[in-house]
Amino acid sequence: MQPVPSPANTKQPVEYAGFWRRFVAWCIDAILISMVSFIVIIPILGLVGIGIGISAATDEPEAAVGFILAAIGAYIFSIFILEIAGWLYFAIMESSEKMGTLGKIAMGIIVTDTDGKRISFGRATGRYFAKILSGMIFAIGYIMAGFTQRKQALHDILASCLVVMK
Repeated sequence: MQPVPSPANTKQPVEYAGFWRRFVAWCIDAILISMVSFIVIIPILGLVGIGIGISAATDEPEAAVGFILAAIGAYIFSIFILEIAGWLYFAIMESSEKMGTLGKIAMGIIVTDTDGKRISFGRATGRYFAKILSGMIFAIGYIMAGFTQRKQALHDILASCLVVMK
């Protein structure tokens, strides 16, 4: 009698996620992130508008300038916070048990290491910041996912990651 192989020791073929599936997942994530950004930034821009209105209605331009500068400072700070939130969103979600962002989950794809295992938070962070390189020259680093053997973008190669069908 021969032992029945368990799923853990049988190799199933890996189906790599293609460029367009990854692109749609990115679009979903971009829409979600934009909605959150909108909720954070619009009130701050409203304060800038109030400051401009105050400067037009008063003879004390110093007060209005101070108000506008404070609002601009708050805007810059909110951009910084949103960038940190974006990094944490991608790094936490991709290194979690879900192995992908909400967009990737919706498209049925996950991020793994080259052995098909869940990636660490550190690797997900490296992958996130490597996306800067992927986008630097006309997004060629992203477009690579349509042409490489394992459908890897530049940031996937740099972080030793794969994006595969779940």
